[in-house]
Amino acid sequence: MLLPIPPATSFTPVFSLFGGALIGLGAATLWVGNGRVAGVSGVLGGLIDPKERDWKLAFVAGMLLTGLIARVLGIDPSFELSGPRLLLVPAGLLVGLGAALAGGCGSGHGICGLSRLSPRSIAATATFMGVAFVAVFLTRVIGGMF
Repeated sequence: MLLPIPPATSFTPVFSLFGGALIGLGAATLWVGNGRVAGVSGVLGGLIDPKERDWKLAFVAGMLLTGLIARVLGIDPSFELSGPRLLLVPAGLLVGLGAALAGGCGSGHGICGLSRLSPRSIAATATFMGVAFVAVFLTRVIGGMF
């Protein structure tokens, strides 16, 4: 029997703390063990470089296997999309463009950069979060009026 995961909109301090601790442990392990920042966009974008491919493939495989491991442990990692599936591609392209313009993504800047008190990462994360707040406001609050 799978353990139910509360909806993403619920306040879940135990799940959040555990998940954040695992993300921090993973980022710290990569930093200490390999001297690399766990920025997902940089890892995915760098899969082309043959000299760095081994650890990046292992990193991506670990992310993909996490859902299977959760299922084996009885945790249901599935989620439901609340918007049209056709928006996934343009949304993904916009996120990729933002990561390219910022020189990194939310995981690289928001987790690894903030923990090092990097001014560049503080600015990038503030920008990411500000845009996210506006996007949620426009889609949920104003979009809900129509």
